[in-house]
Amino acid sequence: MRIVCIGGGPAGLYFALLMKKLHPEHQVTVVERNRPYDTFGWGVVFSDQTMASMQVWDKESADEIQQAFNHWDDIEVLFKGTRQRTTGHGFVGIGRKKLLNILQARCEALGVELVFETEVESDLQYPDADLLIVSDGLNSKIRNKYTEIFEPDLVVRPNRYIWLGTNKLFDAFTFDFRKTDHGWFQAHIYKFDENTSTFIIETTEEAYQAHGLGQMDQQQSIDFCQDLFAETLEGSELMTNARHMRGSAWLNFTRLICGKWSHFNGNSHVVLMGDAAHTAHFAIGSGTKLAIDDAIELANQFNKAGHGKDTIPDVLKTYEDIRRVDVARIQNAARNAMEWFEVVGQRYADTLPPEQFMYSMLTRSQRISHENLRLRDKEWLEGYEHWFAQQSGLQVKDNERCLPPMFTPYTLRGTTLANRIVVSPMAMYSATDGLLDDFHMVHLGARAMGGAGLVFAEMTCVSPDARITPGCLGLWNDEQIAGWKRFVDFAHANSAAKVGIQLGHAGRKGATKLAWEGIDQPLETGAWPLFSASALPYLKHSVVPKAMDRADMDRVKADFVAATRRAAETGADWLELHCAHGYLLSSFLSPLTNRRDDEYGGSHENMARYPLEVFAAVRAAWPENKPISVRLSCHDWAEGGNTPDDAAIYAQMFKDAGADLIDCSSGQVSKEEKPVYGRLFQTPFSDKIRNEIGIPTIAVGAISEADHANSIISAGRADLCAVARPHLADPSWALHEAAKIGLKSITWPKQYMSAKGQYEANLERAAAAK
Repeated sequence: MRIVCIGGGPAGLYFALLMKKLHPEHQVTVVERNRPYDTFGWGVVFSDQTMASMQVWDKESADEIQQAFNHWDDIEVLFKGTRQRTTGHGFVGIGRKKLLNILQARCEALGVELVFETEVESDLQYPDADLLIVSDGLNSKIRNKYTEIFEPDLVVRPNRYIWLGTNKLFDAFTFDFRKTDHGWFQAHIYKFDENTSTFIIETTEEAYQAHGLGQMDQQQSIDFCQDLFAETLEGSELMTNARHMRGSAWLNFTRLICGKWSHFNGNSHVVLMGDAAHTAHFAIGSGTKLAIDDAIELANQFNKAGHGKDTIPDVLKTYEDIRRVDVARIQNAARNAMEWFEVVGQRYADTLPPEQFMYSMLTRSQRISHENLRLRDKEWLEGYEHWFAQQSGLQVKDNERCLPPMFTPYTLRGTTLANRIVVSPMAMYSATDGLLDDFHMVHLGARAMGGAGLVFAEMTCVSPDARITPGCLGLWNDEQIAGWKRFVDFAHANSAAKVGIQLGHAGRKGATKLAWEGIDQPLETGAWPLFSASALPYLKHSVVPKAMDRADMDRVKADFVAATRRAAETGADWLELHCAHGYLLSSFLSPLTNRRDDEYGGSHENMARYPLEVFAAVRAAWPENKPISVRLSCHDWAEGGNTPDDAAIYAQMFKDAGADLIDCSSGQVSKEEKPVYGRLFQTPFSDKIRNEIGIPTIAVGAISEADHANSIISAGRADLCAVARPHLADPSWALHEAAKIGLKSITWPKQYMSAKGQYEANLERAAAAK
């Protein structure tokens, strides 16, 4: 084949040398705009895993890179006068110029033609090429020529950064956080050769503007940074190799995702690679890794399918299918890390103590979990667990394993939970006339004995016309108190679990069939009138609800107050007001469901007016020494709906009104929603509200193992974790998860103690066999 690589970065050079090595008959050319053996940039980073792959694919260049690179395992964080360090992280740093020089020399040795000082304007300049590799970076001219085909999605991120260097050598990947009068700056620092370290400085647009950095020239910017980080630099100077850039040399990172990666132009197959196809933020150092991995996978597919021209279309399709998955995974992690740094000042730096700030930073990408940290640095993690346990009021001994964060106690008002795990409210549709009966006793009782700190039943309706279905629980009459009290007394007598009651009103989503008969489908007989903020049906064929008038509001508020008083009579420990998922109170909070033009519609203040009115009445009726949480839909996932920013506004309002905690869920407000699911996909909402609004939170959604819960709670992304479906599959989820992480100090119900040792032993045997 005739192969031309446009762009002499890591992707183009590495693919060129691999293809020439695998099939010397190929005629391979790399075209680069810069001069021979000349490049810009400081150090680049990739992982031990990428280095291992390079050893397999081309040992010669890998050996030379290994001789030139700097390897380190430690991460050090400088923050608020503290210096914290952890090990086991495995990074490789090398000068970008050195890396490219090694790859250039290897290409020449293999017979790859290198063409320098040539600007490629169009793919049509090489009509004889069978395969054109477009690896000319983020601003690729060829990709931009075919925007309708490649569908590039470019988003300019808000933070500013400047890429500098210093001759001071750092023996760890160092993060330095400095506060100024106008906000926080952070430096990402790592050594990449025997003389030099990369020194990337990042800040918000607001701090950038407030300090006048946009009006400074490059040297003035460098002087500013040198003064700010003088303590860390210890007399060393900051340097730039971007004198060719105009102005202050501060940049905005651009995130790129392409809808398609390849195209046949009539003569040649054109395929994107590296930054021309995708970008990953420097916060996790994966740009070079992605470029190298792209090159390896495309060469690998040719090796499998054959090196003939006829294989190109199938190879490109397979290459894209495989790489798109891994790139998405890395980009998601990079996005999480990037967003952490974008909000570090407003969300973490001013609120978290140094120990928790360090943990939050280490797990910012959500690729590194609690147990993964234990594998990397057991001593550091156990030290952190001891610190966390002490903050939770536990007495711990230095030489003993303490409780991990999810099993530490948590207190709100006069209620102390034995641990941080919540059985989430889940509709069972199994009540008759709203009564909690034997089914609920068995269902809820098993989960109370299963180790959770707090057990909620499903949304409990405040009136017969507040139900979702005829099978929903209620607290609208005194007869219903007895069933609830029976369960509360059982839970208190037979477990350490506290009991929560979630009060709600279905609103326009009421009078529907049981879930297994047709979820959200309107009842054919026996329906009741519906109310909502506005006269909008949930489904197109749903009953149109009445837009509530003042009399309706007064009646429903009275129903909530009466149900609250009944809840107090049951002896329950915790109350939650359901203001999420499109139910009645939620319908006032979203512009998708609230179209009112009176004092209950329009602004955030108006839309929250009635839910806050109900909350105030409920708070007044509920015992002062017991907490009340509020469940919010923190994202409507639909155009024109609420976003996390809106949720934060409402959370502040409920906090000001006396709410003790926000239960951070999302969605189910509109059938037009398009949620983005994934592991811990709703945790960022809890993180935002807890750390920006300063109110405790519950995280919910796709939390399915102890590692998830420990990571969330340790990092301060939530105070409690609500676990739903895993508790349906396993009533003793919390006890079993404790055993899976080797925690034997958790007490089982005395009736089941004989099974505890056997369960733990079976897990140990299975792990040993594995």
